[in-house]
Amino acid sequence: MSWNTSDIPGLSGKVVVVTGANGGLGLESAKALAAAGAHVVMAARNQVKARSAHDEIKTTHDDASLEIVELDLASLESVRTAAAEITARHPVVDILINNAGLMAMPERRTVDGFEMQFGVNHLGHWVFTNGLLASLLRADAARVVTVTSTAHHFARAVDPQNPNLEGNYGPWKAYGQAKLANYHFAIGLQHEFDTHGLSAQSLLAHPGLSHTNLQVHAVDEGGSGRSGYFWRWLARNTGMEPAEGVLPQLRAATDPDGRGGEFYAPRFINNGPPVRRPILRRIGLRRAIDDLWRISEEMTGTKLDLGVADRA
Repeated sequence: MSWNTSDIPGLSGKVVVVTGANGGLGLESAKALAAAGAHVVMAARNQVKARSAHDEIKTTHDDASLEIVELDLASLESVRTAAAEITARHPVVDILINNAGLMAMPERRTVDGFEMQFGVNHLGHWVFTNGLLASLLRADAARVVTVTSTAHHFARAVDPQNPNLEGNYGPWKAYGQAKLANYHFAIGLQHEFDTHGLSAQSLLAHPGLSHTNLQVHAVDEGGSGRSGYFWRWLARNTGMEPAEGVLPQLRAATDPDGRGGEFYAPRFINNGPPVRRPILRRIGLRRAIDDLWRISEEMTGTKLDLGVADRA
């Protein structure tokens, strides 16, 4: 039988943090997890949309336990502030879904000067995850779910000499690089958990081709070129609705049989029910992860502190 939201176990007493919870797959994640009884922290940049999403969930689940925290992944100051606010309120966080992201936009920089897609999709989540580690490691077996894309298959790993793609920028190239960084981050994080003997788990998910505003924004911003119109048309006419596209990340976050290092995706690559997929061990995978770790630490000034487990 196909896995769906009815298979999510009861989450009463659990605290879940979802980035980008004001729309698309993030909103669908918040809906399903709140319906299962979790307290959902909706971390989002646009507070007007976040409040609207909050109210939308409440219309169908009036007993939903929700909380909004402002999070702008394009600003490390905002990221650190949001993480500190969450950890102050929640000594234990059971699930983190690193869902928010940008796609195929014109060349732009974050507040801290990073290429925008790499900065938001990866570096912002790198610092945010680090900020929540103490709370995550106090949970019995926390899960960190990182959302990647099929685009990671066609991308190159981050170039340590030019992570911001200066003089070599392409909207889709930058998107692929960021999504492959998500892929490497999730695998590398599980390796760190294992190395330190921690019960926390890092899992991967991708939503396939889902009909969300991601494609619309890519076209509206004018950076995705002709292919952007194609992908928008394809998503609109053949893509899964957000309530279906969200299932891989929900399964990664909640399936009792899930294990760290696993990857969940649609059965038919871009469509279909959520299933476990193999992690493709590309040549040079370990080096790519090590490079990403070093680059992320240097660019953000943040080293993932797994030693908080001792202090937690």
